[in-house]
Amino acid sequence: MFTTDHPDVDRALRAALEEDIGSGDVTTRATVPEATRASGVFYAREPMTLAGIELLAKIYALRGGVGKLELHYGSGARLTGGEAIASVEGKAWTLLECERTALNFIQRLSGVATQASRYADAVKHTRCRILDTRKTTPGLRILEKMAVAAGGAVNHRIGLFDAILIKNNHITAAGGVGPALQRALATGLPVEIEVRTRQELDEALAGGATRLLLDNLTPAEAAEWVAYIAGRASTELSGGITYHAIVAYAEAGADFISVGALTHSARAMNLNFRVTLHDV
Repeated sequence: MFTTDHPDVDRALRAALEEDIGSGDVTTRATVPEATRASGVFYAREPMTLAGIELLAKIYALRGGVGKLELHYGSGARLTGGEAIASVEGKAWTLLECERTALNFIQRLSGVATQASRYADAVKHTRCRILDTRKTTPGLRILEKMAVAAGGAVNHRIGLFDAILIKNNHITAAGGVGPALQRALATGLPVEIEVRTRQELDEALAGGATRLLLDNLTPAEAAEWVAYIAGRASTELSGGITYHAIVAYAEAGADFISVGALTHSARAMNLNFRVTLHDV
């Protein structure tokens, strides 16, 4: 579910370590003898859906490695708070200089996973599934989308390159629904198209659309449109749909609801790291 072998993950970790450590952790080097060995434990301090814990191995490896690392939980674990989620043993310098970078990633990604799990759990009594969006932290999209999946929601397209989503500005620039859809379908890529009126909806269905984006409808309007479509294409609802309204929209019968708040409004979860000095 959570992989560290994507090149964007490696770039993100390297950049974060360089940003924080730079030419060296002057506090640790000034106060802790270089040969000191230590143990450390990461703790969850509140209920959460964990994500990103698997990054610890690569973070430490990028700084020379550690003697032992044990993950007690994996991404997707539902925690109640207070759990020890990972234990590490190694050079004290390495544990201390990596502490903040490790916590930053796990806290942020667990926040996204926790937000995704709240939304996904809210609609699990329906057939509707929650989608993420491209409203992600620059440079962290792959990681945040993995966190979304760890929370039980579904990834939409990764970027502008892997699927076609024809929005209202594309339709205007292309000269209408028909021309835009015809050109897009010719690429062989997955195609979704936004429709704003019944006329556009009928034109899209006639043109072979298999997935429709319905934006800025009320729950009642969404139910009416989904009933009219009657399974001729899959449907996605969007447009600032909040957690408090998510159930009403899901019960309107759509296949998907896209929620930018999974990533752009997730708060970092509360975790900490405690070090113990090895006996000499």
